[in-house]
Amino acid sequence: MDNVILRMENIHKRFPGVYALCGVNFELRYGEVHALLGENGAGKSTLIKVLAGIHPVDEGSIYIKGEKRNIDSVKASQANGISVIHQELCLVPHMTVSENIFLGREKLKGKFKAVDKIGQNRKAQEILNSLGLEIKATDMVAKLSVAQQQMVEIAKALSVDSEIIVMDEPTSSLSEKEVDMLFKTIDNLKKRNIAIIYISHRMEELYQITDRITVMRDGKYIGTRETKDVTMDELISMMVGRELKDLYIRNFHELGEKVFEVKNLSRDNVLNNISFSLNKGEILGIAGLVGAGRTELARAIFGVDSFKSGKVIIEGKEVTINSPQDAMNNGIVLVPESRKEQGLILIKSVGYNITLCVLNEFMKTFSNDKHKEESIISDYINKLSIKTPSSKQLVGNLSGGNQQKIVIAKWLATKPKVLILDEPTRGVDVVAKAEIYSIIDMLSNQGVSIIMISSDLPEVTNMSDRVMVMCRGEIAGILERKDITQERIMKLATGGAKHAS
Repeated sequence: MDNVILRMENIHKRFPGVYALCGVNFELRYGEVHALLGENGAGKSTLIKVLAGIHPVDEGSIYIKGEKRNIDSVKASQANGISVIHQELCLVPHMTVSENIFLGREKLKGKFKAVDKIGQNRKAQEILNSLGLEIKATDMVAKLSVAQQQMVEIAKALSVDSEIIVMDEPTSSLSEKEVDMLFKTIDNLKKRNIAIIYISHRMEELYQITDRITVMRDGKYIGTRETKDVTMDELISMMVGRELKDLYIRNFHELGEKVFEVKNLSRDNVLNNISFSLNKGEILGIAGLVGAGRTELARAIFGVDSFKSGKVIIEGKEVTINSPQDAMNNGIVLVPESRKEQGLILIKSVGYNITLCVLNEFMKTFSNDKHKEESIISDYINKLSIKTPSSKQLVGNLSGGNQQKIVIAKWLATKPKVLILDEPTRGVDVVAKAEIYSIIDMLSNQGVSIIMISSDLPEVTNMSDRVMVMCRGEIAGILERKDITQERIMKLATGGAKHAS
């Protein structure tokens, strides 16, 4: 098989109490994009860490270009032409593109081994140009978009002559235009015979970019299929071991009275005259392109960022919100876009995170009602079906889907009136998505009013009672349930119409 650049055979990896990989097989061909698919906890990350030299393999063999290789360190992995572009990009923001590309491998010259900045910039620019990128080697990374930073990571991989590039959730923070730019770059890499392992939970994009798909489940290899020959339902069945009948779980019901209102909210150069209302039990979807002002609106309502003018009204009364504490006191909570950085304390336990905002319910000056604390924790673990060995498990050790459930549980413990969800299913697998949708539907039926910000158009169209579309810091239109389509949302989001047709 001369066209195979990488073969992993019968790979086993054990951790204390966990059999992470059990006889996994994986094959990668020259010039192909091969998706690695599976639920959170299926073993994808562990397999990639074995390939990257982060975890030594317990049993099994790795072959590069037909030769067995011992990949026992990151350096050994890189020496074998392997580069991994992680979901959290590994760039230094206050250095130039060129400095990042050659970080730790600086080009030196002269007797005193000074950094050859001119030569380094020239070489970096050659790589950037070869990818068809409009990025300068002298640009500061901090000034680049997330998509451009990913391109810098790809350029960095090419600078060490990588022939195998792993991309982990590369589109999770990108706009539609930026995704197109990434896909063009990937197509360019394919033409250069570079092989790509592509990890993504956005299954629809696998059909746009991949040649083959390998599915893992519970640390085991399930199978490999040609992308053109397999349906999404078949892939889901391979992932979960059963048929997943309903992804979007929503029981639409009659809404209650108006409970929340924003009037003429503005913030310099970010938000302009935003007005909308929310009924009891309603799910209001907020859609728009990256930069439309959706997250900025959520942060303003929650008191993270101040706003120049406008009113926030709860149950008919205007309230003052100058901080998140003010918002919480008025029954408004926010599940943020980035759960790891803004929603959780990863080095603390499940129980600690769930009860973080309701300590006053069981902690007194000289005592701690342990029974009440455990009751709150177990209640939400059960209600939200959080999969954890115990409430004492560190949150950082759980899958993305379970981490997201814990952020939701933390805020539900405060008994909110208005729940703001910013990208509620970003970076979670299809089964966790279905579970989170079920939770959102349950809360709506219980009378919680929900604002759901999402870049996932099927999510918005299937879960929302109404959809408010934003464009450049303004409301482009609000669609009623009967009028919600992806086409209408995109027309409004791109400024193609002032009002819904």
